[in-house]
Amino acid sequence: MQPADLLKQIEFIKEVDKLKYILRKTKLINSDRNENDAEHSWHLSLMAIVLADHANFPIDLLRVIKMLLIHDIVEIDAGDTFIYDTQKDHSNTEEERKAANRIFGLLPDEQARELIAIWEEFELGQTNEAKFARAMDRLEPLLQNTSNNGGTWKEFGINYEKVYNKKKIIQQGSDSIWQYAEQLINESVEKGILRK
Repeated sequence: MQPADLLKQIEFIKEVDKLKYILRKTKLINSDRNENDAEHSWHLSLMAIVLADHANFPIDLLRVIKMLLIHDIVEIDAGDTFIYDTQKDHSNTEEERKAANRIFGLLPDEQARELIAIWEEFELGQTNEAKFARAMDRLEPLLQNTSNNGGTWKEFGINYEKVYNKKKIIQQGSDSIWQYAEQLINESVEKGILRK
């Protein structure tokens, strides 16, 4: 590595600090404070470490952690799209692609290409690692909303069908975690914090 590479890496590190300022709609578990993207990424990474044995397939855990740590970096430019948003419905791929190219492009070329490839892998959701990473990404807000008496479901009028349809992707990464998640969703209906 050249000294110029170190300077590029430091610029990237300073730039991604902005992730701490991107607020998500969901609130921390048992809290009324919104989570930021950096907290979200850290929490998902730790969840992956703890829950890796529940993956449907053998996974490269380090690759999963890399995905989880970088998957939302594009939101520094593109902003956070609420999972139940009816306007974008997570179809802001052009905005996110431009953000990925700009932000990861701050790094030396080889690292930029690696991180863009990992980000793309997560977005496509086809590899075992991406399926498990996406399962973590869908599980965390479920844990948050169930701990907060419905949280964003109540706040934004989200019903059972929408929650179920967005969360069933968990099963692609882990059958056992999906069983648990499905139980939480059904219990939420029984408790009246999620309307059917």
